[in-house]
Amino acid sequence: MKKLTALILALALCMSMVVLSASAEEPFKIVMMVDTTVVDQNNGRDAFEARWEELHPGFDLEIIQPDHSAYYDVMQQRLASPDWPDVLILSSTYYADYAANGVLWDMTDAWENSKTKNSGRFFGDSVIEGLKIDGKLYGFAPYRGNGCVTYVKKAWMDDCGITEAPTTYDAYISMLKAFTEKKGTYAVSAAGFVGNEAPFVNYLPEFYQDAYPFFIQQEDGTWVDGFTQENMKAALQRIQDAVKDGLIDQETLTNKTSDARNKFYDDKFGVFTYWAGTWATNLKTNLEAKGLSGELVALKPLEGLPAYYDRVPPVWAITSKAKDPQKVFDAFIDTMLDGGDCQMLWTYGVEGVHWSKSAGTVLQGTEKEATFEDGQFHMLENLETHDVLYTKNHIDPMLSLASFAEGYYDPREDSVKPEAKAAAELFNDNSRLASIVPATEEMSSMNGELTTLKGEIIADIALGKKTVEEGYAYFESEGGLEISNTIVESLNAMN
Repeated sequence: MKKLTALILALALCMSMVVLSASAEEPFKIVMMVDTTVVDQNNGRDAFEARWEELHPGFDLEIIQPDHSAYYDVMQQRLASPDWPDVLILSSTYYADYAANGVLWDMTDAWENSKTKNSGRFFGDSVIEGLKIDGKLYGFAPYRGNGCVTYVKKAWMDDCGITEAPTTYDAYISMLKAFTEKKGTYAVSAAGFVGNEAPFVNYLPEFYQDAYPFFIQQEDGTWVDGFTQENMKAALQRIQDAVKDGLIDQETLTNKTSDARNKFYDDKFGVFTYWAGTWATNLKTNLEAKGLSGELVALKPLEGLPAYYDRVPPVWAITSKAKDPQKVFDAFIDTMLDGGDCQMLWTYGVEGVHWSKSAGTVLQGTEKEATFEDGQFHMLENLETHDVLYTKNHIDPMLSLASFAEGYYDPREDSVKPEAKAAAELFNDNSRLASIVPATEEMSSMNGELTTLKGEIIADIALGKKTVEEGYAYFESEGGLEISNTIVESLNAMN
């Protein structure tokens, strides 16, 4: 009996050690919340997740990915629950607000000591400095913000006998009128008359010009609400006139970005202000997939108008409820630009799913069919939109803030198309940096209501439901001016 008891105890001890060992080997789980700027379920997300976990032994990546247009609604619901993600992507507006309200982990020291910052390959220090709030860093961007340029269909210019791209606002409006008369449709469409995040005016830059509907810092360091300035009233009058004349699509009010793109691909309009760089290729290839000419003319900012806005990039932030934020930073943030396989994954996706170096033919049976030799890098056909090749995953190679490591193959020259390179260079040469507005208590508690009111007024003026004067009278009667002044005072009190 003594021997049997000893054996049982020994077996029990062994089993407990096995259980403890298994428990110790359980992967560390990172819950990531992201919009569709990372490949979604229809575009190989499972393969992306599997490859990320392969490159990070001992980690389990869980991806929460709402539809792009619903992302911030779902994100806010998630943060209102006890079940927060560990890491999430944020626009500049949410970033400033959440940083001020304790939602985000302070990664300043982690970044200073990171492998990425000290790699010798990172050249985005100015971008990171621009993300600091009161000297502290709460989010990381692997690429510069980029912005939009205005693309004009060359075929529409040819149809109207327009041989040169407009360089003045008058010439621009004349072109829009020619398009509308010749084609019997509106010339411009966009995803909203005003954006829902900074820089707000990037989809209709020719009409907004120097006006800005959010809080801006003047040269003397003081803050004002751009919506209350005279130049905003002039901008809204230009938009109203263009809608009334049939130059701007009235459905701009309700368009999502996908709606605007699809209308452009369906040849319903000819002038589209959209992202520079890779999107120049995306627009071209999607037009050609519809049997249309993909030749686009990218406009420089019109004479006398400000440069295009280079937006504050979306940031990856770690929430303050993350179980081990430093571990999340080391595994998730600090490997995104590792100069090797992980950077390749975030930039181009998964080999065999999004890109390949194997011999073969892509877009078979189309005019764009291409054959590649073994070892020649090439992107593969889009899983969701056939006859179109992938161009990137999350990081646009032309916007990345770090090079690949010496000796590691960088496919940029083989993957970037001439039209994308040209659009990116035009934007880079004609852009200005947007800035982060600090989040005060008044901003956090009152700006949501104010922004909703501004959006309502902009829509009513654009569609001719109110004159500019009536819109601003309504703004004051609904308490908008009082709220605006309160927020401005709080911003200036920080100086």
